[in-house]
Formats: sequence, structure tokens, C-alpha cells
Amino acid sequence: MASSAAARRLLLLRHRHGHLLPKRHLSSSSAADSLDDGGGGGGRVKIFDRDLKRRHRDRAAWAMREADGFVDAVADNLLDRLEDCRKAFPSALCLGGSAGAVRRLLRGRGGIEKLIMMDMSADMVRKWRESENATDDGPETHFVVCDEEFLPIKESSQDLIISCLGLHWTNDLPGAMIQCRLALKPDGLFLAAILGGETLKELRIACTVAQMEREGGISPRMSPLAQVRDAGNLLTRAGFTLPGVDVDSYTVKYNSALELVEHLRAMGETNALFQRNPVLKRDTALATAAIYQSMFGLEDGSIPATFQVIYMTGWREHPSQQKAKRRGSATISFSDIQKQFSPSEN
Repeated sequence: MASSAAARRLLLLRHRHGHLLPKRHLSSSSAADSLDDGGGGGGRVKIFDRDLKRRHRDRAAWAMREADGFVDAVADNLLDRLEDCRKAFPSALCLGGSAGAVRRLLRGRGGIEKLIMMDMSADMVRKWRESENATDDGPETHFVVCDEEFLPIKESSQDLIISCLGLHWTNDLPGAMIQCRLALKPDGLFLAAILGGETLKELRIACTVAQMEREGGISPRMSPLAQVRDAGNLLTRAGFTLPGVDVDSYTVKYNSALELVEHLRAMGETNALFQRNPVLKRDTALATAAIYQSMFGLEDGSIPATFQVIYMTGWREHPSQQKAKRRGSATISFSDIQKQFSPSEN
């Protein structure tokens, strides 16, 4: 997100405790066996300019730091969920976003033997290849250039699919998740982390106020993001069983709004809306920075930025999985339970 000096100043305040793990290198290989010439997905409604987002990812490939406090915390938190699973996942697909951090922090979790790294940016995939340091104990790794909206993955070919901070840029999020489910083997696991609607709320407010003051109206500057209440419905709509959703809020401190924008560019998280105004007036940008500092500035002169991350887990259906009991099949009432656990009267 930011320059090297800025990265050292970055402070991460977690609502949930987590550990940043040391760097992890995996071995690389050639084309993946699980590729398929087919593929579908992508909704008819086009909110995001995917070609522009690819260019953002191209730029981020060379601006992104090897280790980023926020990105690494999200990736590590997502991978923690593998430690809660008793089964191993020999074949895994890692989609775009912060896949590089996922690969680096994997540390053998999940029992992965074969890993496919996929991104829509050829430059990002090339960067992964060039930074790959072979190790004897890492999983066999393949690199593929592909859009998440059109997965060329054979049905029922993967044990695990991971997406860290990438799927929120798809035009048809349910459709992309359905493709992920179909690519999973029965009892395969889907893990995803996406940015939620509270992300960058400070910047949204400052930008809106600045535009109203300088331009007399507002234009789309920030991308729409999923709400927490919608995440469970997304998993169910995509056909996943045993859906699970939880949320983390991260606060990152920057020296200025400009440093925040540089960080977003390095992550590939800048505006890619079709209905965007490509020109940001200089006085509006300066006003946004000043308003941000005035409204949200901290005592030490820095500014906070909120990142809300929604974690989603879901499984492809399998007969061995637990199933909900039929409605009306209960053999004990809630009143009986209340009587049993309520304090006894003297």
C-alpha cells in the first residue's frame, strides 16, 4: 500500500488477536492439470471495469511490498481456519487478491500438496514466478493467468479454494462463488475474505464533503462493497453447505490521506467503477485530505483508516456432513430446558 518508510510506520490495531507468520516460499511448476477449456460466470450487470482492474493489478504487481502488515494479518487469519479442520486438502486453488501473501504464510497448513496460483494480471503472475524460491518441503505450485469471473477449472477437481481480498471486485459475486463450488470436490472447502461495506468509511465521508463543497454534488469515487448481513445469503445462494461468516475490523494509521491512497494503489484497491469520473480536480483532492485530517486526525498527526473484512467459509455438499433436523422433530421443548438450567428455588 505505502512506501517502505510508510510501511514501517504502519500500525495495525486488531479487534481480534492474530500473529504475523514468517515468510514462506513454495516450489513452482508449469501448467496446471486442472485447467479446462470451458468456463462460465460473470453477471449481465457490469459494475466494475474488469479491464481497468487488470491494469490496477498490473501496477500493484510492482508496487506491492513483499510483506504488508494489513494484508498479512488478513491472509493469516483466513489460513487459521484450516487448523480447525481435521481433514487434509491435497489440491488447492488460490484466487487473485492477496494470493501471494497466502502462499507465503501457508506454512504447511491444510496438508496441501498441489497449489494453483491464479490471477487476472499476467504481471502479477510473473512477479510470483520471479519471487519464487524453491524449497524441498513446499507443495507443487502452478501459476495461471485467468479472470476470476470465468474459472477454467474442471468440475470436482479441487479440495480447497482460497480467495483473499479479491472476489469483491467481481461483477457477479454469487456467480463466481457458484463456479468455485462446482470446482470443488464433494466435501471440499471454500475460504474467502472480502472487504465489507464499512471499509474506508472515513475516506468516504471526507470525499463526499469535499465534493459537495467544491463541486456542488457527488460522483462515484468509492466502490460499493458487500454488507455483513448479505454474506450468509451469498454462501447459501451459491449452494454451499455449513456456511459460516465472521467479521474483523482493522484500523491502519497513515501520515496523510496521500499515503493511504498510495497504499490502496499498491494493493490494487483503487476505484474501478464503470460509472466513475476519471478526473479528480486538484482542489477537491486537497480539500478531501484537509477534511480527512480535520474530522479524523489523531493527536500524533496521523489519520486512521478502517478496513472491514468479511470471512466466509462453505463446503460442497457431501453425505457425511451434518444436516439440520427436520422441522418439528425435536423431542424436548425450550421450556423444559429452561426449567432444567434455571436456579432451583429454596
